[in-house]
Amino acid sequence: MVSPFFKKAAIGALLLVAATLAIFHYGLTTYAVAQTGSPVDREVRLWIQGAALAAFVVAAIAWLALFRFLQMRLARVKIATEELLDTAAAGGFGQESDDFAALEQAIHAVSAEHRKLVERLRLEYARRETILSNMAEGVLAVDHDERVTFCNRALLQALHFRSTKFEGATLLEIVRDPALVALTRSILAGGMPGKIRLRLVDETPRTYEVEVTPFAMSSGRGAIALFHDTTDLERLEQVRKDFVANVSHELRTPLTGIIGYADTLLDGALDDEPNRRRFVEIIRSNAVRLGSITADLLVLSDLESGVEPGEQDLITVRDVIDGVLTTLQSEARQREVNLVREAIADVSVAGSRLRLEQAILNLVANAVKFNKPGGEVRVRTGTTDSGLVEIVISDTGVGIPSADLPRIFERFYRVDKARSRQVGGTGLGLSIVKHVVERMNGVIHVESQLGKGTTFIIRLPKARPAA
Repeated sequence: MVSPFFKKAAIGALLLVAATLAIFHYGLTTYAVAQTGSPVDREVRLWIQGAALAAFVVAAIAWLALFRFLQMRLARVKIATEELLDTAAAGGFGQESDDFAALEQAIHAVSAEHRKLVERLRLEYARRETILSNMAEGVLAVDHDERVTFCNRALLQALHFRSTKFEGATLLEIVRDPALVALTRSILAGGMPGKIRLRLVDETPRTYEVEVTPFAMSSGRGAIALFHDTTDLERLEQVRKDFVANVSHELRTPLTGIIGYADTLLDGALDDEPNRRRFVEIIRSNAVRLGSITADLLVLSDLESGVEPGEQDLITVRDVIDGVLTTLQSEARQREVNLVREAIADVSVAGSRLRLEQAILNLVANAVKFNKPGGEVRVRTGTTDSGLVEIVISDTGVGIPSADLPRIFERFYRVDKARSRQVGGTGLGLSIVKHVVERMNGVIHVESQLGKGTTFIIRLPKARPAA
């Protein structure tokens, strides 16, 4: 079916040809009359008319063939455009009566769809870059020549890679680990995905579990590596193992004493009047120690549970300090240690009064126990320039070696195991102190010199006055 546009074009072309032939016929006849001086005879006139008619028919056929060819080509372009837009099945542009109008509409639709596609791809690319760049895990991609095509910020920071131009660098230039390079080469050669354990030794050694998988690229087979930082997990696992081992050891020691002396009594020592009371006292002492360990473990479990505390108390620090010093006055006198109450500011904090008393009591008790005869324990409170409440507990005792300072807040960690068991204690006191302070949104700091003494500094937010 010929479209209206082609009908109009064909009619216009035929009229143009007819007009051209008429002008040609008129001009030829006029020229013949001017040359001969007489009218053109009938045969010449018929010959001119026949030639004009033949030229008109040939021209008409040529025009029609040309228009038909153009119409077919336009129809094919229109169909291809509709297929590109997937609209032909829905009748896309078939409602148009003009092929050129339908083609124009199809081209505009293709242009709009192309713009949408480009924007969508640009958005997806930006989203992918944002996600990969801000991932906590490291991501590294290489092509079939082991050239790096992508490396996110987390991995660059972990590797301390200072240059911003990593694209095009070899894998070995970015990660100097032969095992990772060998696994990547195996995968690029057609191997299966694999995992390795990678340890980066630096100022702070980190351990990674690296998973390498292949992915298709336009230039060939590539590989992508995902770096999972397992340092904290391994540290937690080691802490868990140490905790289980320490708990087992701490519980086994008093249990061994209880069982041993109980068996001694059962084997006949009940009739040994001079010793049986001493044996029972030893059993009771070990039972008390077990009870103390259990109580401290329950307190520590409660502090580490992450459950938010209930309604907080308004605690006057002066009252807490005075109560602790009164409680420990007798023990300090027995150990010939002088308790000195320095300036105590009238300040208040918010939190659990029972927990804060327990924390201060643990610190002052340790300062008394690990002191020397004639030594001093000084306690003072004040306010820092930033408005925090500061509690300072210092002693003139044996001090703590600098190598042990980072670990003194670990559960069951003891600097001097022999003396710790001699003076008593569960090894959980400082861990409880740290958790109590952190639950009150504070910090604790320790300074110590071996043989000269130790100072613990607690800083807590000042409580707002009640309305």
